[in-house]
Amino acid sequence: VAIDNSKNEELFRTDLVRIAMTTLSSKLLTHEKEKFANLAVDAVMRLKGSNNLEHIQILKKTGGQLRNSYLEEGFLLDKQIGVGQPKRVTNAKILIANTSMDTDKIKIYGSRVKVDSMNKVAEIEEAEKDKMRKKCEKIIAHGANVFINRQLIYNLPESIFAQAGIMAIEHADFDGVERLAAVLGGDVASTFDHPELVTLGECDVVEEVMIGEDKVIRLGGCKSGAACTIVLRGASSHLLDEAERSMHDALCVLQATVKEPRTICGGGCSETAMALAIDREVENTPGKRAIAMSAFARALTSMPATIADNGGFDSAELVTQLRAKHAAGGSTWGLDMENGKIADMAELGITESFKSKYSVLMSASEAAEMILRVDDIIKCAPRQRNEGY
Repeated sequence: VAIDNSKNEELFRTDLVRIAMTTLSSKLLTHEKEKFANLAVDAVMRLKGSNNLEHIQILKKTGGQLRNSYLEEGFLLDKQIGVGQPKRVTNAKILIANTSMDTDKIKIYGSRVKVDSMNKVAEIEEAEKDKMRKKCEKIIAHGANVFINRQLIYNLPESIFAQAGIMAIEHADFDGVERLAAVLGGDVASTFDHPELVTLGECDVVEEVMIGEDKVIRLGGCKSGAACTIVLRGASSHLLDEAERSMHDALCVLQATVKEPRTICGGGCSETAMALAIDREVENTPGKRAIAMSAFARALTSMPATIADNGGFDSAELVTQLRAKHAAGGSTWGLDMENGKIADMAELGITESFKSKYSVLMSASEAAEMILRVDDIIKCAPRQRNEGY
């Protein structure tokens, strides 16, 4: 039976934590599942119903242990601030750009420039620098005190920004720039001729902080208050990659649960309840349809049987006990794989998302239906071989 506790914030959070713990139970984070379940729930609850996972960033930093992971209420950029520029800016007005800032260098692609003196070379370099200075002046005219660019920022524009007291951050990747624009409420600009058409991003503070032995840039108090970063710590990159995948799965399940807040008991409880309901209806159904319904009920009971087999227990014994318990009215009972017996899933806190279970059931049913619709399999005739080969 599906339960909706979305009206009660405390009970709903408990449901979300239980769902996250159930999701993480079969993954690498199972030994720290309570901590990471709370991290995931805190991050999703900050979205306040927007369900935009782009506002949740996962940052991986080697070193420390998994239990040292934490939730940062802000946005972290794994980048460096330019030389000679302020390391902390409050009430930041941020210009997010995707533009080339390296034109102070002479670029020659398969061509040659002939000059009759070194003065001419200096004139060419000076012309390139003048072009870059004008571009920097246009950027400064936007009134921003932080400039974040997707591409590199070379020495000349970096020094110009330092003289103007602007913090410049280079080489933010494309996903990072798009996410920043969404989080800070700004536009990604490529040209700078019309400052009045560009919306600047806003946040309370941009500062450099330490995580372990590395420096990162923290953007706190973003215009979108839902923005946050889950910082994962671990001994190796492989461990962190697996932890990231596990956290992403948990975040996706929680996001679906916030949209559709109904929850159900896990451990094969819902499949057993559905199978018994179908079996009761079979008794009142005449014709061949009853045979198909019985087969569907058997398919549903294969789920708790598979859970028991994967745990190394006697599936036939456990499934028959579970069916008998449900027939006696134990509608919240399922399989307890910690002890190899049946137990009350509501008491153990083994909870699943109704939306997720519904999607699994419908996908499996549609796949079986598609296979049944196949009348015949056509395959190519084998290639004729010459005699003697």
